[in-house]
Amino acid sequence: MNITSFIESNSSSLAERYRLGDSQVCELFGSHPSNERAWVDRAAWLDANANKRANLKQIADVVRKYHRGLPGGKETENSLAKLEREDCLVVVGGQQAGLFGGALLIFYKALSVIQAARDAERRLSRPVVPLFWIAGEDHDFDEANHVNVQVASGEVRRVRIERPDGPRLAVTRTPVSEEQWATALQELAEQLPDTEFKPRLLDRLQSHVADAPSLSLAFARLLADWFGDMGLVLMDADDPDLRALEGPMFRELMLRNDDLAAALKTGESHVSEMGFKLQAETTPGSANLFLHHEQGRLLLHKDKGSFTDRRGNVSYTCGEMIELSATRPDLLSTNALTRPLMQDFVLPVLAAVLGPSEIAYWGILGPAFKEFGMSMPILLPRQSFTYIEPAIVKLLSKYSLTVEEAIVDWESRRAEWLGKQDEWRLEERFRDVKERFRELYAPLMDTVSKVQPGMAGLAESNRDKILEQIAYLETRSTDAIAKRHEASLRQWDRIRQSLSPLDKPQERLYGTVHFWNRYGPDWLKLWSDVPFDEKGGHRLVEGMPG
Repeated sequence: MNITSFIESNSSSLAERYRLGDSQVCELFGSHPSNERAWVDRAAWLDANANKRANLKQIADVVRKYHRGLPGGKETENSLAKLEREDCLVVVGGQQAGLFGGALLIFYKALSVIQAARDAERRLSRPVVPLFWIAGEDHDFDEANHVNVQVASGEVRRVRIERPDGPRLAVTRTPVSEEQWATALQELAEQLPDTEFKPRLLDRLQSHVADAPSLSLAFARLLADWFGDMGLVLMDADDPDLRALEGPMFRELMLRNDDLAAALKTGESHVSEMGFKLQAETTPGSANLFLHHEQGRLLLHKDKGSFTDRRGNVSYTCGEMIELSATRPDLLSTNALTRPLMQDFVLPVLAAVLGPSEIAYWGILGPAFKEFGMSMPILLPRQSFTYIEPAIVKLLSKYSLTVEEAIVDWESRRAEWLGKQDEWRLEERFRDVKERFRELYAPLMDTVSKVQPGMAGLAESNRDKILEQIAYLETRSTDAIAKRHEASLRQWDRIRQSLSPLDKPQERLYGTVHFWNRYGPDWLKLWSDVPFDEKGGHRLVEGMPG
């Protein structure tokens, strides 16, 4: 296995500067994972403030109950047992569900959570559980309902489930019928190339959706399947049993909603003053809370002391909202900026694994954590990878191309290679002909314009038409060369489609099932051998056997 770092082009972004340990940026977060003392201090703070959080034993019971509907294993059971201990800490990472496991970056985030928990347990000599928080309360179904794979011809195809008609409910609350699951599985089966691993893959997916679960539950089952033997614990943010324990924090978020808004604005000022663009700017008057309603998941705003949605579907006084937090917390929901606060109320979060965009918007949360008597956990940049398939390694060598060049400079390198195949030097010859033609034609244009001034325009038009015909011949000649090297150009395209499909990072486009189908379940397990890097960053991985 060969692992090398890939230098990010956006080195000035807030997330990248934090990852590299920029002292000014780290002040926004209060710590950095490279500081050994930060881990000890965070653990000590969690121990000293345990009485300010939800009861861990009750949380553990909720998680254990949720896992009864998921595939299990010895390591998962060990993690659940650890979670019941008073001295347990957790490393958390979260993501909205993805159809059939979603994009590779979700797989890498779960892997990062597991490896970070193992590393922290070694550092602190106490139990640390890896926990993946599924954002099932989110209502953007179109973010969760698809997966991309590469078909046999090399093209990228998307398999998706259409959102049912009606209100935009939380993904966990959006029903998916048996017919929809059957159709999605059939489409996936048609799009995936035939391999020795495909029948077993499809059978396994079928076992997870046979009872027509929500996208969130099917996603949880698949993650438990992939990572159960590594001890990953899963939690759905929209679990009603979990909501029942979150009421006190919802109450605080309502009572001190104006203080929350002010703290978020202060955080935005800190980020803006450093010259960074805000990732998720707060909306004036927003309560930063949602209400689950028959009309969908409604974003709440403050209006003259009441909590209301923009369309006027609901309006609650603060007292009525507090009553909801005590009697119907399942109707309440956090947003991206209040979920981190709720997460810290629910769990003893030692560290949170975040992607670049998440780090960027967490940058404004420091004052909000402080306002609610909390301390921000250690933030771990998610590990990011580009997997270089064995066949791609050979093609890169064949065309003397580095991975970096293939990702950031593919078009010019491809054009350069094709130009070298032109033994007739067509570009040079056509350029010479066009220059000589202009030189020969210029005196003629001058002459005819003197014969009759009105003919100057006709002469220019005639010249341009001739140049167009020369250019047309050049294009046809170049195409003829390309056709002679069609097989090689298809290999160039194959490199591109593997490493940077549709000009997007591999991990953001292809689903994990794409590589699972190609290389089998052992490919998934081999990632546990990739060394953990607390600073995250993008790495290139090759040499893993298929």
